[in-house]
This record gives sequence, C-alpha cells and structure tokens, in this order.
Amino acid sequence: MSTGTEHGPKDVHDVYQQNVDRFMEAVKQSVLKYHQSVTNAQKEYVDACENVINPAITLHREFAKKTGMVMNVPDASLRLIHDTTEEAVKAASIGNQIALTAIDAAQQNVRTFNDNAKAFTDLNKNILHSWISAFAPGRQG
Repeated sequence: MSTGTEHGPKDVHDVYQQNVDRFMEAVKQSVLKYHQSVTNAQKEYVDACENVINPAITLHREFAKKTGMVMNVPDASLRLIHDTTEEAVKAASIGNQIALTAIDAAQQNVRTFNDNAKAFTDLNKNILHSWISAFAPGRQG
C-alpha cells in the first residue's frame, strides 16, 4: 500500500488518480458554466432582435398614421408574406432538428466509445491476469 506525505500519496497510481479526478471535476464545473453562458448569450441575442425589430415596427406604424399613409396589404401579398414566414419557421425547425440529431448521434458515439473502452479494458485485464498466472505462478493480482 502507498504511504502518504503531507503533500499526498507517493504511489504513482494514487497520484495519477488523484490528479485525474481533480482535473475531471474541474472540467465538469466548466461544462456547467459553459452551458449557462451559452444559454444566457442566446437569450440576449433573441432579446436584442426583439428590441430592434418591435420598436422599428411601432415607429413606422406611428409615422404612417401621422402622415396619413395607407398601409393596407393586398391579399396576394399577405398570403405571400404568411407563406414565406411559415416556410422560414419550418426551415428553422428542420435546422434545429438536424442539429439536435447530430448532437444525439455524437453523444451516442461517445457512449459507444465508452462501452468499447470498458470492454477493451476488461480484455486487457484478463490478458494481464493470464500473463501473471503464466509467468509468476506464486503472484495473483
């Protein structure tokens, strides 16, 4: 067994494990902060768009009203505007679905990698035990 010092364990495996654990905990914390930061940035972008577009419409409406401009939209144009908006919403939805599917696929690939890494580790462990049994009959690990 390893003997510790005031700075921690001396065994290289314990030192390695301790530092990997510390690093992975820092990465997990960073992921949480990154996620929150991206979420906040997305909200700010949407709010910024609304804060530019909505007042522009209001200002234009006020200008048209005060100057007596007639702003009626012909039915054909109205249908075209509505259809174009509907297609834009559908395209954005499809783009979002594609992005989410790609993220899900990447996540599944990582999951598969993890499963394969575990199987590979188990295989290596079995090989190691076989070698130890064959070459050092008195030492079982």
